[in-house]
Amino acid sequence: MKLLVSHPTGNTFVRALLEYANKKDVLESFHTTIAYRDGNWTNRLMPQGVRNQYERRAYPIPDEIIHRHSFRETIRLVAAKVGLANLTEHEKGWASLDEVYRELDRKTAQSLTPSDITHVHCYEDGALDTFRQAGLLGIRRSYELPIAYWKKMRELLEMEAERLPQWAPTLIATEDSTEKLARKDEELALADSIAVPSQFVLDSLPEFIRKDKTCIVAPFGTPLVDTEKNKESKPYSKKTRFLFAGSMGQRKGLGDVLNAFSEIRRNDVELVILGQPMMEMEFYRKEFDDFIYEAPRPHADVLKLMRSCHVLILPSIAEGRALVQQEAMSQEMALLVTPNAGGEDLVIEGETGVLVPPGNPEALVTEILNFADHPQKTISMGENAKRHASNYTWKAYAAELLSTLAT
Repeated sequence: MKLLVSHPTGNTFVRALLEYANKKDVLESFHTTIAYRDGNWTNRLMPQGVRNQYERRAYPIPDEIIHRHSFRETIRLVAAKVGLANLTEHEKGWASLDEVYRELDRKTAQSLTPSDITHVHCYEDGALDTFRQAGLLGIRRSYELPIAYWKKMRELLEMEAERLPQWAPTLIATEDSTEKLARKDEELALADSIAVPSQFVLDSLPEFIRKDKTCIVAPFGTPLVDTEKNKESKPYSKKTRFLFAGSMGQRKGLGDVLNAFSEIRRNDVELVILGQPMMEMEFYRKEFDDFIYEAPRPHADVLKLMRSCHVLILPSIAEGRALVQQEAMSQEMALLVTPNAGGEDLVIEGETGVLVPPGNPEALVTEILNFADHPQKTISMGENAKRHASNYTWKAYAAELLSTLAT
């Protein structure tokens, strides 16, 4: 097998696949936008904010197999920093993320010629042209879908907008054009195999899409934790601290969280919210005023905050696989989540956490009180959660993908 991988912005799971495939000597090339090259003199010419973005785009593979198509993505980053919103407008801007994805897809497709490449692995919204060309050349096409199928997402979010109309402005995943949605469907139709991070995402795919394709669930790995820095016990607290972490909208169930806590109002429970507001803070305080707000921060500081909390509360309506669940587990936090958060396999009921139905604040109230009424059991569940999360590795994730490609 000789593999080409294409992804515009890079992330943890892309890096995991690249590193593993390279070690197995099957990675032929990686196409992306920006790939940081340490020591390049042009780095010094960049504004600091843009340079920081570049430094996050380093990949653990030989530089000679990286193909960069960086111009449009660089303009997007600069435009975002200087406030040129028209350039980055969703789908319409010349330097929108959608255009960045499409340009990389076109460039990758143009690079495909009769060669040693036997497989291509691409991601949602950036695969169509590559898959068309690969099909002409008899190259196998692997597709990674990180979040639920768009029709299922739209259905769930529209139901939420009806149930909680005041939260409708935070349910923004319904703005994609008909053309973009058609591209998604054609990408899926052309794929020979589809990899998803959770059973929830797999179940969201209609049968006509899954038919005659190899479909696998490849769970993400748990972030590695510095055991020397994290070997101390959780700090003592008279309160059971619940942490909500993520964008502050109803797609992640924040409306239900605030609703549940407004019904409890006990002195021995505390709600901490870490995330980027999608509305004015006054909106959230009107829903429930007695929470601690923590602004977004570097990852190491997020983990430190998690060490001070006991339960991750994430009653998501629609996700792929919220990686924050495994981050929280690595810091000895129990889970209070929905199956739609994409981590149903992470919850051993009553041992590592509890599953609740989505859109059900009454169930949240019951489980919040159960955690608070049994603090020693809550601590024990957090310890179990850490052990369970350690079973999920990025190496296993990448190995599962490569195994599927090989067959």
